[in-house]
Amino acid sequence: MVSPASKRRAVRHASESGLSGIAQACRALGLARSGYYRVVKVSAQRKRRRNRIVKLSRKHPRYGYRRITALLRREGGLVNPKCVARVRRAEGLQVRKRQRRLRRVGPGQQARQEAQHRNQVWSWDFVSDQVENGSPFRILTLIDEHTRECLATHVAWSIRAPDVLGVLESAIRKQGAPQHIRSDNGPEFIAYAIQDWAQQHQIKMRYIKPGSPWENGYIESFHDKLRDECLNREVFGNLAEARVVISEWRKEYNECRPHSSLGYRTPAEVAARCQTPLRATPYAPFDSVREQHNINKPRTLELHL
Repeated sequence: MVSPASKRRAVRHASESGLSGIAQACRALGLARSGYYRVVKVSAQRKRRRNRIVKLSRKHPRYGYRRITALLRREGGLVNPKCVARVRRAEGLQVRKRQRRLRRVGPGQQARQEAQHRNQVWSWDFVSDQVENGSPFRILTLIDEHTRECLATHVAWSIRAPDVLGVLESAIRKQGAPQHIRSDNGPEFIAYAIQDWAQQHQIKMRYIKPGSPWENGYIESFHDKLRDECLNREVFGNLAEARVVISEWRKEYNECRPHSSLGYRTPAEVAARCQTPLRATPYAPFDSVREQHNINKPRTLELHL
């Protein structure tokens, strides 16, 4: 059976396009004219829910309807995902995004081992952007692959191996030491200083195959969210402004943003529920490593596959 709302839309279309009058269209569709002129009453609760959906969708324009539903449920509301999708469709707030093609794992290849607990595998990499006058800057990001928590976002004009170690030491003091660190083969990550420092702290460096960014998928996915929800939406006047904005987005990502792969929980909630004890490692400051090894020595690459 066709709903009365659909019949009213059909009558309105017929009358506005000049195909027939309202009375004739109502008789043809079996709709009483009183039903056509009836004013639809919307409850105050539905109005508030609709306004909240629109407000959250405009505040987070890159969130899909499932993530908006998760935010509403976290606020204590009982809402159906289909209702959220219907409201967003009516308001033109859908997120259309082209999906990336994924490289399939061949029959002779082994799937990469996933992190089973907190501080088992960390990943780090660089992403670049620019300020308003066109000067480029770099961002060093560090995440925990199990909790998806962003542990650091270091913004600077240029980032060298000593800066990378400084960010890593700061994260270890707050979160504990990881067992493995996954990265690509960038010169900042394969420097002698970092390899020797990791060996002293009993941390294994896991380098992906050259030209295979899909092997570092967690950090690549995080960069996609950082680019889509922050960098592409902001115009940075200077480096200080970029640091503040990116730091605020990192806080929102960890504490407020529902993560689909975590059952629409936040990374901070998952990290708080992890009962794995933090691994203590002997701490050696970077200065002692720098004295023993010159960071300007020719760099060599050791792959741990």
